[in-house]
Amino acid sequence: MLFFRSEERVSEWCGERGVDPRPLVTVPQLWQLANAWYSSRLDATARRPGPDEIRAIFARIGLADPFWDPQADSFAGPS
Repeated sequence: MLFFRSEERVSEWCGERGVDPRPLVTVPQLWQLANAWYSSRLDATARRPGPDEIRAIFARIGLADPFWDPQADSFAGPS
């Protein structure tokens, strides 16, 4: 995971390295994801979310690009 100040800096970094940009996650989205993913990890009955639950978590925080599909066979480029 890399952190950047802006989308412009992401574009510069990718361009300098010949890398296609991937979908971005904002700090607020990352915080929401961490809360959703780890909030119950200390519970004795905690378990990893299933694919449908993962999709729901991602959708709730605005990560709807096909890139985020937990059952994708490959990481498709930005849509």
